[in-house]
Amino acid sequence: MAGKRVTVLGIFAADLTFRATALPGWGETLLGDHFQVGPGGKGSNQAIAAARLGAEVVFITKLGRDMFGALARRTYALEGVSDRHIHDSPDQTTGAAAIVVDAVRGENAIIVVPGASDDLTLAEVESAASDIAASSVFLTQFELKLPVVERGIRIAAQHGVKVILNPAPAMTVATSIYASVDYLTPNESEARLLSGLPVDSVSEAARAADFFLAHGARNVLITLGAQGVLVKNAQLCEHVPAVEAGRVVDTTGAGDAFNAGFAVAIAEGADLIPAARFGCAVAGAAVTRFGTAPAMPRREEVETLLGSSDR
Repeated sequence: MAGKRVTVLGIFAADLTFRATALPGWGETLLGDHFQVGPGGKGSNQAIAAARLGAEVVFITKLGRDMFGALARRTYALEGVSDRHIHDSPDQTTGAAAIVVDAVRGENAIIVVPGASDDLTLAEVESAASDIAASSVFLTQFELKLPVVERGIRIAAQHGVKVILNPAPAMTVATSIYASVDYLTPNESEARLLSGLPVDSVSEAARAADFFLAHGARNVLITLGAQGVLVKNAQLCEHVPAVEAGRVVDTTGAGDAFNAGFAVAIAEGADLIPAARFGCAVAGAAVTRFGTAPAMPRREEVETLLGSSDR
């Protein structure tokens, strides 16, 4: 596995997923179709997906001493994700997410409470510096507090490790953060909020990408759902189509699947466009089944999907 380590900084959240045909209004109660509890959180989903794709994965996070924290640790042991930088909070409960999935379209609405992850300290991130430095790729998001995210990015950049920032959920940040980012991976709504520009078409996504490039990001990949991903840097601008694997039943975690697949491909030395296509295949497989982390595909499935789509 040498040269294939992916270190992920992010949160674990227990996903409480409800399937229903409509969202209730305030004060309204609706009957749903299905309910399940499983492992989630963007960083955790990405770590698990990367491990299933064959990477050596180190995950940095913080958990409560409760049943959801125990679920996380069991999951990492099963999936082969290193827990040597997973810390315990004696005071906070483990993070959780309420997810409502449209039973017909597969789209979702999510509320996340980071919980114990909010207690992750700068010193605890610093304690993982040697593992970050030994990685091929460092991947993080905006579900943690911004100073913690920035510290992780700074450590990776100082050691020449490729930095992937998945800026989700979108938040107001100083544009100087982009100068340390090798690959910025917002979706349409995140790109719109961060750039202040419309992102309703591939051409508009290209213009939004220019905003991030102008502020220092070296490569921008704007994920466009069923339309795939727009990839742009100073030398190229290319639209990579989505990879279809079957009927879409649940889009929750599609962005996490893409980021994990892209990170693994970059860690293995793939060029930009093939790495983006690999990420699209991972996402394409994930949305054909329910859940987030449990829906992440194995390497063999992705390679089979890519082989069939090339024919």
